[in-house]
Amino acid sequence: MMTTPRRRQAASALLALGAMLSAGACSVANSGPEPSSGGSSAASTVRIVLPEEPPTLEPCDASLTATGRVTRANITEALTERDPSSGQLQPALATEWKQDSPTEWTFTLRKDVKFHDGTAFDAKAAAFSIERTVGSKIDCNVNGYVFGGTKLTVTAPDATTLKVETAKPDPILPLRLSFVEIVPTTTNATAKVREPVGTGPYKIAKWDAGRSLRLEKFAGYWGKAPEFAAAEYVWRAEGSIRAAMVKSDEADIAVGLAPEDGAGDSAVQFPNNETSYLRIDATKPPLDDVRVRQAINYAIDKEGLVASVFAGLGKSAGQIVPAGVTGHSSAIQPWPYDMAQAKKLIAEAKADGVATGTAITIIGRNGIYPKAAESMEVVQNSLMEAGLSVKIQMLDVNAWLEYLLAPFPKDAGPTLLQAQHGNQAGDAAFTMGQIYGSKGAQSSYGTKELDELISAAEQASGEERQTAFAKALEYQNKEVVRDAVLAHMTGILALSKKVSYKPDAATNDEMRLVDIHPAG
Repeated sequence: MMTTPRRRQAASALLALGAMLSAGACSVANSGPEPSSGGSSAASTVRIVLPEEPPTLEPCDASLTATGRVTRANITEALTERDPSSGQLQPALATEWKQDSPTEWTFTLRKDVKFHDGTAFDAKAAAFSIERTVGSKIDCNVNGYVFGGTKLTVTAPDATTLKVETAKPDPILPLRLSFVEIVPTTTNATAKVREPVGTGPYKIAKWDAGRSLRLEKFAGYWGKAPEFAAAEYVWRAEGSIRAAMVKSDEADIAVGLAPEDGAGDSAVQFPNNETSYLRIDATKPPLDDVRVRQAINYAIDKEGLVASVFAGLGKSAGQIVPAGVTGHSSAIQPWPYDMAQAKKLIAEAKADGVATGTAITIIGRNGIYPKAAESMEVVQNSLMEAGLSVKIQMLDVNAWLEYLLAPFPKDAGPTLLQAQHGNQAGDAAFTMGQIYGSKGAQSSYGTKELDELISAAEQASGEERQTAFAKALEYQNKEVVRDAVLAHMTGILALSKKVSYKPDAATNDEMRLVDIHPAG
């Protein structure tokens, strides 16, 4: 078993990339972070501008992009971590692990690790953190996204030994645990916390709500010390302003940019492993008719959307699981653009009494990716041309989350949710159950047959696992048609000449401050 800690990459059901390009020139005067506190010089602080303020830094919600990109591997850490370049699972707070039986695992924990409050990390803290996250009643996003109803029994025989028992065999349990951020036993176990205590290289110094968030280096960190003494986060909704802040030396890194945002020479493109899609609420008419769902897929010109609105930053897609992830099916291709077929299917459904004139609401999210609102306007026009009645409601992240995560608003009517999913963990188990399972945390619709296919795949390993998940995805695409998948995306960030940083597929969900260095 490997014993050298590297880096962890986690999934997210979400990508908070960019905002719609604002019209006209925007001033960036006084838009930078507040002067550094704690005696640190400006040169010792890396300045990062985000599209939005984190809704919380609660560790058990760290699979949400806006939370995870600040929290994960910076404030809190997990037992294991996945290297994004090799795909290999590496030690973090656990140095090794072994499978004792099909349902039992033993983890050996790292010694001499301290939490930010000075208390010792041990097996009791690890067990507490797992129990707080998995199967608890505080509605942790990680629980639904990663574990999906899995039942775990956790014990701590001694300070450095953790035993985890699963109700049924789980061949990827160590990978799942890379999503559980470890916190001390003094953390509230019955409610979420906004500002956590962790073991990471940085601790929270000051969160000035609505303005800025400052992290400062933790002197007692067990691993390699980061090079910056502090990190200062601010947020600006307009991508053009974020880019301009880097160019005017008011920020070192700006994330979530579009090509039109004017980053110029500071722009860096990178594959972000995210897939944009529309989640179809197939429980309400007219969306409960599969012909209508098929028509939605035919009516959207995905290649045209990528070429125009996304400015070529992406590739049209037919499935939410991208290539390179266990379970991806090479047999699934993007739905072809065929407006005539879309109109025919809508007409057939209408003739059979389906209420195709019922107003469908696109629930969009500001800043989910560049030109988020404009992309939904393109979709709206296409669906209306096909014969549907469609309106758009653009929401900020907190209001949008009400529609993303179950239980969903009861009075919303038929909806199409603008969403994005990144499977950074490399296994379809982190997609299928939570997004397509009947009881998934982000699922608006499922079937018994698909549930059975997903369950069988989750129990398999090796090539059988790949084949089983591909079969489940193919069934979803042909028989269920719960989504209109749009594109696999490409990200852009702006980087000042004062810092060195190489973004990767994990960047949007986990921007590790230890990987950011002073230039030169």
